[in-house]
Amino acid sequence: MPDGGTFIGGQTFPALVLNADFRPLSYFPLSIWSWQDAVKAVFLDRVSVLNEYETEVHSPTLSMRLPSVIALKEYIPAARRPAFTRFNVFLRDRFECQYCGENRPTHDLTFDHVIPRSRGGRTTWDNVCTACGPCNLRKGARLPRECHMHPREVPRQPTSWELQENGRAFPPNYLHESWRDYLYWDSELES
Repeated sequence: MPDGGTFIGGQTFPALVLNADFRPLSYFPLSIWSWQDAVKAVFLDRVSVLNEYETEVHSPTLSMRLPSVIALKEYIPAARRPAFTRFNVFLRDRFECQYCGENRPTHDLTFDHVIPRSRGGRTTWDNVCTACGPCNLRKGARLPRECHMHPREVPRQPTSWELQENGRAFPPNYLHESWRDYLYWDSELES
């Protein structure tokens, strides 16, 4: 379960945070706030409550149900260019080794410089891909043509939208039932 702050009755009550257009601020990691931050945002009139938990919190003068889904009142535009981070490279490559195609947990993945740094390669979106440890060791400091190991997809800078779409394929460990309509509202319906 995500870090949702203080426990109430042994449970945390995170709130799914949606942008003003009712889409999650991010899918991976999923945009959630602790119940304390959600309640504070409600009182500061920064969010609208769309769904609530059954659990209530009380003050001397007020009682309220904890928000489970909130929407920002002001739209926050997505970054046009995603940050070049190890995690975003893994997300772009869908946590798959670009050489053998195996899906791995993040602690089993590495960066691979398609053109090795020792051969003049740079650490950029266009020259880095996700690799498992064994493939990275096997490739070593060789060029793809020298070892016959070519990435399955040509490395390139993804858009923020592409990262969000890839992130939707990796749901977090905790999904409250009240979130499902907001996370998958544009999914294809079964006939």
